[in-house]
Amino acid sequence: MFVCVYCASSQKIDQKYLDLAAEVGAELARRGHSLVSGGAKISCMGAVARACRAGGGRTIGVIPRVLVDIEVADEESDELIVTADMRERKGVMDARSDAFLVLPGGIGTLEELFEIWSGRVLGIHERPLVVLDPWGLYGPLRELISGMYDEGFTRPHVFDAITWTTTVDEAMTHLESPARPLTPSVAEQAEAE
Repeated sequence: MFVCVYCASSQKIDQKYLDLAAEVGAELARRGHSLVSGGAKISCMGAVARACRAGGGRTIGVIPRVLVDIEVADEESDELIVTADMRERKGVMDARSDAFLVLPGGIGTLEELFEIWSGRVLGIHERPLVVLDPWGLYGPLRELISGMYDEGFTRPHVFDAITWTTTVDEAMTHLESPARPLTPSVAEQAEAE
């Protein structure tokens, strides 16, 4: 399975986040999966890719040309794809992935999360989407989305489209399971509206 991991490129974060990314990379390799990542060799992106390769896993890095020097492209990737821009990067990562795992990250990670999450809610794809959040960074986000649901801004099955986890093993188990069907389906929702 090709697992897309969205994570941080910031070099100002606590070591625990780098350790988590490395644990994820090692576990992907141990379970025989390949990594699709943002193609940088710094911060969590680099940690997850290095650990995956160290465990014998295959890595595919996708990085926009403008970030090759800023994020320092991971030239050690088994396959490094340089795209014209961020939109193409996300499209390539999406197309190459069977499942999506979101680690703690910044606004770029949130953008990627929301695009894949929205696609799942809208029925554009049915691939598993898992957030691994051991320290509760995304707790306020979950509260925000819950409040948006309460106010009628999100579809009833918004939380059916995503799985929130706190351990690497739990995250991997959900990634390896078929995605939960959304209820009601997008077709049923459209008919109701």
